[in-house]
Amino acid sequence: MTPVGHAAPRFRSGAGRLCLDFMRTLRLRGMDDAVEELATPEALAAWVRQFGPYPTGTTVAAPTTDVLHEARRLREAVHTLLTTARGEHGAAGCPPGSRRLLNRAAAAPTPVPLLGDGGTVRHDAADPVGAVLATVARDALDLATSPALDRVRVCAGPGCAAWFLDASRPGSRRWCSMETCGNQAKKSTWRTRHAG
Repeated sequence: MTPVGHAAPRFRSGAGRLCLDFMRTLRLRGMDDAVEELATPEALAAWVRQFGPYPTGTTVAAPTTDVLHEARRLREAVHTLLTTARGEHGAAGCPPGSRRLLNRAAAAPTPVPLLGDGGTVRHDAADPVGAVLATVARDALDLATSPALDRVRVCAGPGCAAWFLDASRPGSRRWCSMETCGNQAKKSTWRTRHAG
């Protein structure tokens, strides 16, 4: 597995659910060239800044290394839960260790909405990282036990493996992103048809 460099990356978004966007932080999951995007506590803080409900410019301190490792374990528990939930036994088949980790994370406080003097809502948390991880866990539990799970897909792009929620009307979306994997697939098909 390749760690991403020390510069805070801009993480992929658009999976349709927070827990699926979180799963994407292990890019190319299951492949030899998998990339760990949460390589450092600073990277986790950057992910929280990008995906959390906090106002732009909110300072999110880098968590401890222990919190980083717990976040990665949570990500893998989310993957295990959703994989299991899509199978024969549904969410009930989730292994006890993953279930305990998810339940513990989901029980933590989430970001609190606050109405400001100007009439706008902002979110705050004593532990911004932990609060967003709690939101991720709650989102995964909700998705695993909802009809929306039937719309979760794995990208058909070769060398991608990102999961996404297919919100298209016909339910036939094939790629995590039309701009990346979809365009690559169409270009490849065009080249094949026009070769020689």
